[in-house]
Amino acid sequence: MVKTLLGQVKEFKRESVLTPIYMILEVILETMIPLLMASIIDEGVEKGNIRHIMIVGGVMVVVAAAGLLAGLMGGIYGAKASTGFARNLREAMFENIQTFSFANIDKYSTAGLITRLTTDVSNIQNAYQMILRMCMRAPASMICAMVMAFMINARLASIYLVAVILLGIFLMVIISRATKYFNSVFEKYDDLNASVQENITGIRVVKAYVREEFEKDKFTKASANLYRMFVKAENIVVMNSPVMQFTVYGCILGISWLGAKMIVSNNLTTGELMSLLTYCTNILMSLMMLSMIFVMVTMSMASARRITEVLNEKTDLCNGKNPKKEVKDGSVVFEHVDFSYKKDSQEPVLRDINLTVRSGETIGIIGGTGSAKSSLVNLISRLYDTTAGNVYVGGVNVKEYDLEALRNQVAVVLQKNVLFGGAILDNLRWGDPDASEEECKRVCRLACADEFIERMPQKYETHIEQGGANVSGGQKQRLCIARALLKKPKILILDDSTSAVDTATDAKIRKAFAEEIPDTTKFIIAQRISSVQGADRIIVMENGMVNGFGTHEQLMETNAIYRDVYESQNRGGGDFDEGRGGE
Repeated sequence: MVKTLLGQVKEFKRESVLTPIYMILEVILETMIPLLMASIIDEGVEKGNIRHIMIVGGVMVVVAAAGLLAGLMGGIYGAKASTGFARNLREAMFENIQTFSFANIDKYSTAGLITRLTTDVSNIQNAYQMILRMCMRAPASMICAMVMAFMINARLASIYLVAVILLGIFLMVIISRATKYFNSVFEKYDDLNASVQENITGIRVVKAYVREEFEKDKFTKASANLYRMFVKAENIVVMNSPVMQFTVYGCILGISWLGAKMIVSNNLTTGELMSLLTYCTNILMSLMMLSMIFVMVTMSMASARRITEVLNEKTDLCNGKNPKKEVKDGSVVFEHVDFSYKKDSQEPVLRDINLTVRSGETIGIIGGTGSAKSSLVNLISRLYDTTAGNVYVGGVNVKEYDLEALRNQVAVVLQKNVLFGGAILDNLRWGDPDASEEECKRVCRLACADEFIERMPQKYETHIEQGGANVSGGQKQRLCIARALLKKPKILILDDSTSAVDTATDAKIRKAFAEEIPDTTKFIIAQRISSVQGADRIIVMENGMVNGFGTHEQLMETNAIYRDVYESQNRGGGDFDEGRGGE
């Protein structure tokens, strides 16, 4: 874990080394000041030597200024190192998340990943700065002060040693008890972020159903759980302060009492006693800082584990040796394919799928909700790997392709599409970053998106809000179809992507596909039989299996499910009959 995290320090190694050096230098300079003060008292004040006071006083000013400068430089370099470390952690996590397969992403919630990228990284940043600065300063200060105290008077200094040992034991007990609570805190953060994300994403539904109070209560409960967990942890950690204060004042009283008796018996000077009291404060304050560091590191350990988990996560889908970079054509073959989202699942989502699709064919896919239509087409672009069997594209097993090369030749348009903040042209060019404006307009005509774009004040420069909030569902679908067409793919998958489009526009889009991209293999998932009736062949899915595969006429004669749905929809029954085609 530590090796993984420190690997992200990268270009901030210099700052990470200079920070503790400056902090140790500051401590050494600070440790000299009590000795100089003792010299002023014993050799200057008590003997009336003004010259000695002026010289040693001047040295004190120089030492103090140098210590201040060292502390300032340590703070500057520490800030650079910790913030740079945090930046690199976020970048590394984000880059690794981009490589995840759908199976990897399914392991983490969106809220959990956001917490890792924000709260967890902030905890690590604070802990790293504490380690570079205080974790070097506090032990160095304590050791230097202890050495100087023993040099002055070993008998009195032994009081510090006993206090340090007792406090160290007490701190270990506190930390061990608080750790289990801090480990649970960040799971509560995930719940809180999930509540916020769900509410903001679905705010229109919340307001439409007047569920504001319900959402407030849900957020309050998540926030209260986080509050209670932190209170339990802090109630344990807060015991550190009174014990520390008791020890500090106890040491001061003990040293003052014994020191006064030793001064009377001429075994100790006044200046030496003043130095010992100063070192007493230094030692115990250093221990106080160490306790704060331990608490911070304890909190950050849970964050460190969560961040390391994401950094070390390897995608389930990797290129093999010498992957193929070119997809010959859009032919697709499923050969005894089984598929499960979880490897230990007892019931597969897809079972023994055998299909052969020729390049350029239009294949319709219908089936009830849960019949695994989307799961079937997700295997074509290798968004998931098969559990058993093989999928071939262009006569080559998809596992032998370079993933980027394969996915560049497979365009997918989902039912729930995503548009990103920016101009319409920017969104379209996700399909081809180098596409000209004329090419963008051409694919918009094919997708029947030009109809509404031309009516907009800024036309193709119209700004799309995040998530496409300022366009309708049908307009969003047509823009996403145009974006997919701009890729000039060998395989085009429309996953119920015309569900928000009227039947007349749906028919225009299908006609444009047949005329403009005849060589592209098209998979059209739909609930309306009218959307797939003109396809070359149609797949009927039921419970993860192929129930029928043929032309519209063949299925009408041989497939009871297809025939029932067709008759139901022609009578005005609407979409796919869940009672027959669903689970």
